[in-house]
Amino acid sequence: MRASSLMLLASAMLAACGGGNPPEEPAPEPAPAPAPAPAPAPVDDSAERERLERERMAREEAERARALAAELGTMINFEFDRAEIRPADQGTLDRKAAILASNPSVRIRISGHADDRGSDEYNLALGNRRAAAAKRYLERKGVDPSRIEVVSYGEERPLNPGTDESAYAQNRRDEFELTAGGDNLVAPQ
Repeated sequence: MRASSLMLLASAMLAACGGGNPPEEPAPEPAPAPAPAPAPAPVDDSAERERLERERMAREEAERARALAAELGTMINFEFDRAEIRPADQGTLDRKAAILASNPSVRIRISGHADDRGSDEYNLALGNRRAAAAKRYLERKGVDPSRIEVVSYGEERPLNPGTDESAYAQNRRDEFELTAGGDNLVAPQ
């Protein structure tokens, strides 16, 4: 039995000495991170930025010119059988006068209109008085009268063909049309 005890003892000693798993090796050192790529050379895009800025400014200028042309084209209306400028329309004419003052090459045509009540001759004369009243108002605001043409259409060009008071009120009007110099309108200062 002694031999078996010795074997048992040798086995126990081997087990106690770590005869099982081999020792772990240390983890490998991580590889150094690659050096960052050099930054790209700065690109000179100033010409492109300038071009985009010019385009933006041109769009804004065109939009302002369209708004000014629309303001010049805004109609005014009149009371039945009257040719006096209504207080409600004086602000519209004041804005037109300011635009015209800032744009001395602009010329306009004012066309006077009437509803269909009354004779053709009477309505032509009434339309003329209405257009002349707007012209006089603009002249008093400093607009050179040679820049304003006046025409009357009487009842010939109704805005609304209806036969009720709402239609009549729309037809009693002055229309304003740019006839020259409206290409590069500048805003009043």
